[in-house]
Amino acid sequence: MKTASPEISVPSDVAAVLLADVLAATRLPDGEIDTADPDAPELADWSKAVRGRFYKPRKVQKTMRIDADVLAFFEAQGPGHLTRMNQALREAMLRALRRRNPPGQSKRQA
Repeated sequence: MKTASPEISVPSDVAAVLLADVLAATRLPDGEIDTADPDAPELADWSKAVRGRFYKPRKVQKTMRIDADVLAFFEAQGPGHLTRMNQALREAMLRALRRRNPPGQSKRQA
């Protein structure tokens, strides 16, 4: 079902100026288009930035056979056992990757 787009009333003189600006920008090479936003705040302090904060790995559905005692261990800890199992697998994967490529060692030296 299509929804109606809201009507936006723009004075014709403003619309003409905006249209002229857009048409002028389409004729410029990408490197010459000014994308600066004078109203945007300047972010100069990145000291509290966190890399990968919003990273969410893609999930893949697979069928997996798990030993009953391992499953019982995770289920006994309450709801969220599949998430905890995934976290445990991720920790094991990261440990193995760190052992394979220790910090300070380039991949070519391995």
